[in-house]
Amino acid sequence: MSTPVTTRTTEPLPEAERPRRRRITDEHGRRVPLWEIVLRYLLLLAVLALTVGPFVWQLSTSLKGPTEDIFSSPPRFLPGDPTLHNYQRVADTIPVWDYALNSLKVAGANVVTNCVGSALAGYALARLRYRGRRVATLVFVLAMLVPVEGIIIAQFTTMRELGLNNTLIGVVLPGCVGAMNVLLMRNAFLNLPYEIEEAAFVDGANVWHRFLRIALPSVKGTLAVVAIFAFMGAWDDFLWPLIVLSDPSKFTLTIGLNYLHGTFANDERLVAAGTVIAVAPLIALFACLQRYFFRGVGEGAVKG
Repeated sequence: MSTPVTTRTTEPLPEAERPRRRRITDEHGRRVPLWEIVLRYLLLLAVLALTVGPFVWQLSTSLKGPTEDIFSSPPRFLPGDPTLHNYQRVADTIPVWDYALNSLKVAGANVVTNCVGSALAGYALARLRYRGRRVATLVFVLAMLVPVEGIIIAQFTTMRELGLNNTLIGVVLPGCVGAMNVLLMRNAFLNLPYEIEEAAFVDGANVWHRFLRIALPSVKGTLAVVAIFAFMGAWDDFLWPLIVLSDPSKFTLTIGLNYLHGTFANDERLVAAGTVIAVAPLIALFACLQRYFFRGVGEGAVKG
């Protein structure tokens, strides 16, 4: 007697219990194809290689010893025997720390004057009502179109007439308030909801209270951008300090490092070490302010 054979029929799983493939979507919830993601990462890697690659190569060169060939083919990226002797040689060749201190004084003063002056001017252009406000805004826009080389002789004559030639104050004064920074702060204040200041005005707050306690804390992101731009502009400036300074004890770092390239043009390790010393403060500043750099302007006003 044969036993009947029973066949099992597998029913399809319900839609909710089926394993779903992980979909990659953009900020709007739309599905992004795989080829587009790969293309984005390739472009990001290419931009990273073009921007960060030269600095990393200079850092690698500055850590290579005197017996290591830096012009080998194919080039060696990592140093075989890393050493900090090149940085010591830079300090022995020129007073690099004195030059760095002078640059830090100039850059620090430039940051303070740009942040204070640009915030005050930007708030006046964005919030105060007076005759000639649009003309003043147009003047700042036109000031951005004037090249520095076109007014540098007039600046030098002015510094000489004021007796500020060959001084660090003469280096700081022409760039103490930048037109672009003023316009950045103006746009930041314009994006703030005006109802918040109206409520403060009803409560009896004057214009200084509204500026210091409401408007200024809401634009920390733009203020950080102004600080970074001001520091970078003053730290990297070469032409104006070269013209206005003649005393070697007052040279900034960019002028002092030029002696390395002129005297030791064939020693690329020494030049690379000086370049790393000059770029390190900029990286440290951005690392400290990057949390404010990417912060939205209007977001702070709504949450505050």
